[in-house]
Amino acid sequence: MNLRPMTARSDAAIDKVWQLPAADAVRGYRALWWSVGPAGELAVLLVHRRLLHRARYPKGWIGWGPEVPFTGELVTVTGQEERRILVKDIRIRPSHLALLPDSRFLLVSGRTFRNETEGPWTSNAVVFSPSGTPEAEFCVGDDIPSLVTDAHGAIWAAYGDEGIYGGHPESGAGLAGWNTEGQAIWAPEGRLPDHPLEGCTAATEGEQIWLVWYPGSSRGGTYLTRITPSTGVVASYLSPVRHPDGFAVRGNRAVLTRRDHNKRFVELTRAELDGTTWAVTSRCRLRVPGRVVMRCGQGRDGSLWLRTGNTWLRIEA
Repeated sequence: MNLRPMTARSDAAIDKVWQLPAADAVRGYRALWWSVGPAGELAVLLVHRRLLHRARYPKGWIGWGPEVPFTGELVTVTGQEERRILVKDIRIRPSHLALLPDSRFLLVSGRTFRNETEGPWTSNAVVFSPSGTPEAEFCVGDDIPSLVTDAHGAIWAAYGDEGIYGGHPESGAGLAGWNTEGQAIWAPEGRLPDHPLEGCTAATEGEQIWLVWYPGSSRGGTYLTRITPSTGVVASYLSPVRHPDGFAVRGNRAVLTRRDHNKRFVELTRAELDGTTWAVTSRCRLRVPGRVVMRCGQGRDGSLWLRTGNTWLRIEA
């Protein structure tokens, strides 16, 4: 990695965690959806090339799509250990993978629809057992660019404009929390500084959840919204980076990344919270091992996980 720092701290605490093994690539497997769990475990779902089709756009891994139903191999990396399970008969086209307590996991499609006018919304989320068996399915809203699960298994989503203006009640609020029975458990209820238009990324910090989004109003800007489920307290701050792809926070320190799309660079920004304002303390252009595209960042308890092609980095706040 080649760092071009503006300050001495900019290149601190960046680790290469995992790379798709060459043996998997030779066998024809593609690394598609991924996530990080509350214990810092990385999960990646591999799918064989023969089960996929390649769209012209978008570029990168996100442009591969499966023909349903399909089979995948879930790789979970904890430290130096890898655990693999076969997941058969997947009947949705996932946009997100997320980890749940007790080694369960979740696949979510970013889109849902109504079977007929004013009818029920179709299921777009499936909970799987530790062995890869489907346990439950339900709907968690429409048009989901960003999704994360917390340590207790709650699902947190920031929606896109088609979901916000598409008629789904929870998506219409811009942000929402769900349980693994498909019940909405949290809504903004007027506690945001503006109405969201698009979600950017998400992070967790202990019991708190951070959802990053921007509004459609002329005021512009991007907001970092912190939710404390146990108390219901919601706090929003203007982001020091417009439309970041990755965000992680530890106390009053944060790290944010913004991609140079389909290139091997990100803008890496560090910031500190001074009362109600996140102030930039350093910024640099970071050369990374692979190309960065959509859904390349996720924050967990002060660590920003960054996907660059088939290599995963961890950047400490």
